[in-house]
Amino acid sequence: MPRSGYEPMQARSALRLRLTFALLGVVWGVGAAVGFALVNLPGWAGLCAFVALVAVGDVFVVRYRMRQGARYQPGRDEPPNPPVDPEESPDPPVVRPVESRHFHGAPRR
Repeated sequence: MPRSGYEPMQARSALRLRLTFALLGVVWGVGAAVGFALVNLPGWAGLCAFVALVAVGDVFVVRYRMRQGARYQPGRDEPPNPPVDPEESPDPPVVRPVESRHFHGAPRR
């Protein structure tokens, strides 16, 4: 699929950041569940335990995607992307600034 020119040359998902947030969700969810269970609020403890369980699931999903690597292609009949050769890659599109009609209230000429 050819590039449209608007996406980054090597787009990456922020999987490490998502993993960090998921681990924080596990820690805070378990801590809150234990805290609410100690003060005898089972509804809130169950809700926080559910949040921790969802976060644990997200940790496994993120780790699985991190192990797939940067060149993962969905489907068996699609070959992996070839390495990017900077000499053969097309030049990025030229972005020109939009001319504004007014600059501090005065028209531009």
